[in-house]
Amino acid sequence: MSNATLSDVYQLKCAVQNYDWGKLGEESKVAQFAAKTPDGFKIDKSKAYAELWMGTHPNGPSLLVKDQTTSLKDVIAQNPYFYLSSKISQQYDNDLPFLFKVLSVSKALSIQAHPDKKLGRELFEKFPKIYKDPNHKPEMAVAITTFEALCGFRSLNEIANYLDVYPEFREIVSNEIANRYIETVSQLPEDIERNKAALKELFAFLMTQDANTIANQVKRLATRLTEENEPSKLESGSVSELVVRLNQQFPGDVGIFCVFLLNYVRLEPGQAIFLGANEPHAYLSGDCVECMAASDNVVRAGLTPKFKDVDVLVKMLTYRYGSAKSQILQPESYQPSISKHSLLYDPPIDEFSVILTQLPAGDNEERFAPINGPSIIIVTEGSGIMIVAKGPEKIIEMGNVYFIAAASKEVVLRSNEGLVCYRAFCS
Repeated sequence: MSNATLSDVYQLKCAVQNYDWGKLGEESKVAQFAAKTPDGFKIDKSKAYAELWMGTHPNGPSLLVKDQTTSLKDVIAQNPYFYLSSKISQQYDNDLPFLFKVLSVSKALSIQAHPDKKLGRELFEKFPKIYKDPNHKPEMAVAITTFEALCGFRSLNEIANYLDVYPEFREIVSNEIANRYIETVSQLPEDIERNKAALKELFAFLMTQDANTIANQVKRLATRLTEENEPSKLESGSVSELVVRLNQQFPGDVGIFCVFLLNYVRLEPGQAIFLGANEPHAYLSGDCVECMAASDNVVRAGLTPKFKDVDVLVKMLTYRYGSAKSQILQPESYQPSISKHSLLYDPPIDEFSVILTQLPAGDNEERFAPINGPSIIIVTEGSGIMIVAKGPEKIIEMGNVYFIAAASKEVVLRSNEGLVCYRAFCS
């Protein structure tokens, strides 16, 4: 393929994943966005639409709208230096280093973590049917609507308090383990490794209990909470409300006890969390854009009918602990000298960053200096015009997805009615 035929920008048809936890029909942002691609996609009101995949991952590759026999991976392979840059091509084996997604969550995803590179390789070599690539999978979620999640271990004292307040929690981990945990974490707050070991012992004991014992104890706890309180009057996001809600979704599951151990976070649109490798989490509800290293590896241990790899999860976690606020990733202004309406989410990894652009209604324009790497942009609200590398104006609207080549020059966005878009990139 000669440079004369290379294009700076391609509109993408993105893969839709239908998982049980997704939102139904038109309630799902995934379905709403997919329906805006000009390919005849029809929303089925009875179907759960969970994820929209934007990228080159073989489990859900993006195709070109103008030629749906050609994938984005095919395009990149024709001239990786043009589409990715020489640096990214060499570093990531001529492939896109990130996977960009939209998630629409109606019920909880599994209690899970993603492996680091070393563990990813080991799991892939030993269990290739379960762990389907050797990569790590740090990820970041930015809320599109109000979004709930469990992520990272709560503060030590908070967990200790729940062991005192909820007798069913104490009983399932045993008085011996509970007392040892409380005694350890109350003695030397500064002894982080000792406290992590106590937290690991508590978590491991809980997660390896007999399933019938767990189910009986969950039933006791949920029954008591619903008898003492009208479920509708429980404070949303409180541990009591979460126990009742999750027991309706996954009756008797061990993951229900994880609400006492993991931070609950409620994100409003534009707020973000970053989940490093080996950190426990579970998304609960809402819509988000999510970006991650190009992997599909998940180690699950609760709130799922799928395979649970409890031993691996218990061993792999970092057991870092802290407040819910510590889980939030704060954005910063993007190119403040030329961009007035954009924020940068820049997690501490190499594979990706994300720009959120919010053009208010009116005759507004945003200019972006060239990014020396590949990017994918999705419009989540409104409509406008995009100009890439001084090329023709492209009318863009909610749900449209475009790949922009590394070799592209300036990108310009304009809107009269207002426009919100997210752009994932690596440079």
